[in-house]
Amino acid sequence: MGNCCSDVAGGQSAVGGTNSSLAANASNEAVDAFFMSRGYNGLSSEIESCSLEFADLETLLDGVDFRNLVRLVLNGGIRLGLSFPWEQYVIYCSNIFQLSLSATDLRDRDVLSKSDPMAVLYIKGNDGSLRELGRTEVVLNSLSPKWIKKFSVTYQFEMVQNLVFRVYDVDTQFHGMDVKTLKLEEQQLLGEAICTLSKITTKLYRTVTIDLVHEEVSTRKCGQLTVYAEESVTSKTTVELVLRCSDLESKDLFSKSDPFLVISKATEHGILVPICKTEVRKNDHEPKWNPIFLSIQQVGNKDSPLLIECFNFNSNGKHDLLGKLQKSLAELERLHSAGSVENLFIPMSVGKNHQCKVLKSQLIVDKYSETIQHTFLDYLAGGYELNFMVAVDFTGHAVLAAERFLRVCDKKYNRRDSGVISEQVGAILEVGGVVQFYDYDKKIPAWGFGARPIDGPVSHCFSLNGSSTYCEVEGIHGIMMAYTSALSNVSLAGPTLFGHVVTQAAQIASGSVARNERKYFVLLIITDGVITDLQETKDAFVMASDLPLSILIVGVGGADFKEMEILDADKGERLESSSGRVASRDIVQFVPFRDVQSGEDSVVRSLLAELPTQFLTYVRARGIGPTA
Repeated sequence: MGNCCSDVAGGQSAVGGTNSSLAANASNEAVDAFFMSRGYNGLSSEIESCSLEFADLETLLDGVDFRNLVRLVLNGGIRLGLSFPWEQYVIYCSNIFQLSLSATDLRDRDVLSKSDPMAVLYIKGNDGSLRELGRTEVVLNSLSPKWIKKFSVTYQFEMVQNLVFRVYDVDTQFHGMDVKTLKLEEQQLLGEAICTLSKITTKLYRTVTIDLVHEEVSTRKCGQLTVYAEESVTSKTTVELVLRCSDLESKDLFSKSDPFLVISKATEHGILVPICKTEVRKNDHEPKWNPIFLSIQQVGNKDSPLLIECFNFNSNGKHDLLGKLQKSLAELERLHSAGSVENLFIPMSVGKNHQCKVLKSQLIVDKYSETIQHTFLDYLAGGYELNFMVAVDFTGHAVLAAERFLRVCDKKYNRRDSGVISEQVGAILEVGGVVQFYDYDKKIPAWGFGARPIDGPVSHCFSLNGSSTYCEVEGIHGIMMAYTSALSNVSLAGPTLFGHVVTQAAQIASGSVARNERKYFVLLIITDGVITDLQETKDAFVMASDLPLSILIVGVGGADFKEMEILDADKGERLESSSGRVASRDIVQFVPFRDVQSGEDSVVRSLLAELPTQFLTYVRARGIGPTA
C-alpha cells in the first residue's frame, strides 16, 4: 500500500521511507516457474535472446534485490544452471536510476484552493502504447510540488526509452484513497511531458526541466516538470529512527503548531531531494513522531548529509518552517548514543549576508537501530518452503465455473486434444504450477466445498481425493485427477461458505509453526464469488493473519464481487473479527477473472503480485532470519 496524499485527510500521514516490515542447487524449473508467475514464460530462452526487458526484470518481485541474486550466482551461492548473460546484467545493474520529480507553475484547477497534483510515469512502446510504471503521492494545495515517491528505471544503451510524464489534479472526493485505485479519467489532466531516459542520464547533474503541455490549452502555460536521475546504490541495511522535538515555536494564533518533519538528501551536485515525511502531530510543541525507516540505498551512505526540516502544517499548503538542521545518519547515531540534543536553526538574511539564527527548539533522537532487510529470495535460498493448497467451489451456481475448470485441466494435461485452451482459466492452474516447485514433497492439500457427497449431508470442506483420513494429492496432476473424480461422486449444492476451508488451512499452518518448520502456506480458492458467511470468513481470516499463510482467491463468473473485495485489504482497511480483533496483516489477494480476462495482466501475475510482500511481512514481524 502507498499513501495517497502527502498532507491532511489522506494528508497527515507519513510518506516515503522503507517498510518496517532458492536453496543451493535450486532447479531450473523452479526459477523459470517463478518468473512465469510474473508473466514471463520460458525465462531462459527469453533472456538468452535479450527479448526480456531488463527494466521489467528489476521489478518482477516486490522487495527483491536482483543485483544481490546476481552476486550470489557469480559467487556460487545459488546454482541456477541457466544460460544467462550474467556479466552483461551486472553492467546493466550499475545503470539503474531512481527518478525524482518536482513541478513548478502548474495550472490551478480548484475554485477555493490550489490544485492537488499527482504525477504518473509511463514508458512508451515502439507501437506507441503506454505502460504505466507508477504513481506519486498526491500533494495537497500546491502548484509547485516536490513528490517523495521515486521511480526505478533501468537505463539500456541499445534502446530508445521514451518516458511519458502526466500530472493530474486529484479531485477532493478521492483524497485518502490509495493512488493505485484512482481512475485517471476521473481526474483533471494538468499537463504532459515526454523525454527520453538517455536525455536525463547524460545531462549535467542528470537533471532536466521539461515544459508541460495540454492539447486543449494552447495559449496558457501548463507549468514545468523537473526530473532528477540518481544511480541506485544497493544495500539491505535499514535504519529505524524515532525522532522528537522540544520547545517548538507557535505559528498558529489560537493554538499550538501542528509539526511534521521532512527529510531530504543532498546529492553530490547540491540538489535537495526529499525522501521521507512524517505524519503531522496536531497542536503539539513537544512532538514525538512514529518510527521512520530509511534504507541506506535511499540515503546513499551513512555519511551522506541529510537535511531535516520541521514545518507547521497549514491546510492551504503554505507550511511554516519551524527550524531545520543538517545531519548524516552517522551523526544521528552518535547523538542517540551520547544522549545529546541538537538545536534547530532558521536561515536569516541581514543585508547581503546570510546568517543562521539558532533556536531554543531541539531535535532528540530517541531511537537509532540498524537491521538487515533480507529479501524474499534470501529466505528461499535459506531453505524456506512454500506449500500450496487449493479449494474449489462446488456450489450450484459454480457449476459452469467447475465445468470450465475441468475442461482446462483436461486440455492442459492432454495437449493433443482439440479445442482452444482458455489462457485466463489456465493461468489459475499456473499458480499451483509456480508454487509447487518450492514445495519439496509435492503433496498438496486439496478440498472442495458446497457439495453433497453420496448419501451424505452438504459439506463445506471435503477432500477432493474422496478420503476421510487425508486430503493430500500428488502435484497439480493429482489435483486434476481428484477434481475429475469428485465431480462424478458429489452433487453440486450450496451455500458458499469459506470459513471451514480457511480454518482447515489455518490448522495445517498452525501445526507447522508448532513443529518449528520453515514453511509458508499458500491457499488458492476458486469460486463464483457468491459468499454467504462473510463474518465467519472474516473471523477465520483474522485468526489466520498471525500464521504463515496467504490466501489467493479467483472470482469466476458474473457475480457481484463487492463482498470479496471487502476481504482483500488493498484499500487500507484491515479486516476485523466479530470480537473486534483486527487482522495483524493483509493475507488476502482477490482477483476477478473478468477484470484480467481482456487486460495485459494474467490472473497468475495478479494473484502472486503481493505474495512476496505478505511473506516478508510475516517473517520480519517475528524476527525470523533467512537461515535456520
